[in-house]
Amino acid sequence: MTASSTSPLATVPKFPWVGLLALAAAVFLSVTSEMIPTGLLPDMSASLGVSEAQVGLLVTVFAFTVVVTSTPLTALTRRWPRHGMIVGVLVVLGLSNLLTAFSPDYAWVVASRIIGGIAHGMFWSIVGAYAGHLVPKEQIGRAVSITLGGGTLAFVFGVPLGTFAGHLFGWRLSFGILAGLMFVGALLVWRFLPAVERDEDAAGRRDRSIPRPKDRTIPTVIMVCLIAAVTMIGHYSFYTFVVPFLTGPMGVAAGDVGGLLFIYGIAGAIGLVLAGSVLGPRPQFGLLLALVVTGVAVAGLAAFAGQPVLALIAFVIWGLAFGALPPLLQTRLLHTSSPAFRDTASALYTTSFNIGIGGGALLGSLIFDAGGLMLLPIVYIVLLAVSLVLVLVVGRMAVRAVRA
Repeated sequence: MTASSTSPLATVPKFPWVGLLALAAAVFLSVTSEMIPTGLLPDMSASLGVSEAQVGLLVTVFAFTVVVTSTPLTALTRRWPRHGMIVGVLVVLGLSNLLTAFSPDYAWVVASRIIGGIAHGMFWSIVGAYAGHLVPKEQIGRAVSITLGGGTLAFVFGVPLGTFAGHLFGWRLSFGILAGLMFVGALLVWRFLPAVERDEDAAGRRDRSIPRPKDRTIPTVIMVCLIAAVTMIGHYSFYTFVVPFLTGPMGVAAGDVGGLLFIYGIAGAIGLVLAGSVLGPRPQFGLLLALVVTGVAVAGLAAFAGQPVLALIAFVIWGLAFGALPPLLQTRLLHTSSPAFRDTASALYTTSFNIGIGGGALLGSLIFDAGGLMLLPIVYIVLLAVSLVLVLVVGRMAVRAVRA
């Protein structure tokens, strides 16, 4: 690669399917690791002698660790090879899950989740921009959808299978198996994921003596990050406690929860495909549509929780619509950000996304502990409405930026 290269794809003749699939596998494992406690709330609660709300806070601990550590660690490691770092953080995630599996009490589980959160934050600050470095701008939507497909599959297979195994054989085995898969994933990434050069590095070599003006894309990037945070606060305030909602107001038997989560994940996978193939070229319109449909579905789920058929339809539509949101947000971010700012933008996005996850789980825990399970979908809908307004603002900002 020469200094005049405008894109890492310049020397790659074909769409990097193998590399993106390896990256998707890593995303699958990382998201499964983050979210698996949500499917094991009753099992972990009984085993560790704590409330289900406290187990739900493990998601908050994990996410807030990401918030605190991802941006400074990204700055400290900005000159390190991205490829090697992904391999390294997958190994650390494997060790953290192994520690969880053998933790004697709740405090040790919290400690293991903190370790995992540090690695997870590093992982997402890299992965968020990696797909954008493998392909040119016109293929970013497609590449992001493939990469984030691993996250959707985590909800389709990872969390439901972990939940199923936890119910049958104990939650510790679920974490132990996940640890082993992390080590396998590290090997796959090492072998099949191409190394990339960041645009920021290439630009720096072209002329380090020229001071860079303030990046004009920063305000819009910050707004996209704010949308991600608000949306995820709403989503995870409800989704973290979806199992109690399914077994409570909806009256689902505990043994059927894994199957329903599987159906939810399948719907999310369809939403992700639609995001990449249909809505990807128009992420602004896609975000508006997905937010509206998600809100309507959640409202229907809350209103018809006691009617199995209607509740199931609303549950599936919720999964379908929400499945499109993360890839659309990521695509909007990468379209908005300048190439030189993508790594920093991805770190900020990772921080905001995990503020949403952790803040949502914390908010949900407080409401759930106060006996307000049925308030959670209402909070979710209100925050989706806020996100909808912010997306409209981002659209106006983007138009002004083009005119300028």
